[in-house]
Amino acid sequence: AMRVDISHETISAVTDAVLDEVMIWQNRQLDEFYPVIFLDALRIKVRDGGRVVNKSAYLAIGVDMDGIKHILGIWLAKEEGASFWAHVCANLATRGVQDVFIVCCDGLKGLPEAVEATWPDSMVQTCVVHLIRAANRWVAYGDRKAVSGLLKKVYTAPDEATARAALDEFADSELGHKYPQSVKVWSDAWERFVPFLQFPPMARKVIYTTNS
Repeated sequence: AMRVDISHETISAVTDAVLDEVMIWQNRQLDEFYPVIFLDALRIKVRDGGRVVNKSAYLAIGVDMDGIKHILGIWLAKEEGASFWAHVCANLATRGVQDVFIVCCDGLKGLPEAVEATWPDSMVQTCVVHLIRAANRWVAYGDRKAVSGLLKKVYTAPDEATARAALDEFADSELGHKYPQSVKVWSDAWERFVPFLQFPPMARKVIYTTNS
């Protein structure tokens, strides 16, 4: 094997060049309008001082008018909350995003308020996959398929009244009585879920999950 010795100065120069590129990328101008922006969190391992720690990297992914996805920004944060999301939305707005139709997220704390303050005409949509997973958290493995089947009637419903009836059917079923927490997940998120129902199947497919 060939061994290459690289001086500290060379490594430092390369790192500085990469960091400059990252800064330029992270602060680049964005489109004025995105039909959909997804906000998603990734758990990553980062070397901090002498040890490796878990951190959350938050990604904003914009879908442009041609349906192409772009990573608009990546932010590392120990804690996410209202002030963090206000900072993320302000960053996107400062870089040129004047309007968003739908912001799709995993029910992140403080995010809906930050979005509504930045883009008052946008719609915050809770990720349906996130709701299904959250509802299944309390469900025994053997019952998950049946619970997911009952929930499918909710999010494939043609309108809110039909969706509500499907959720009530789940709540009144044997599985609903067995897993009231699963019903509660959907009831609590209802206001953030129902915008989803006004879209046709093709659009629902796009905003069904934040997982990019």
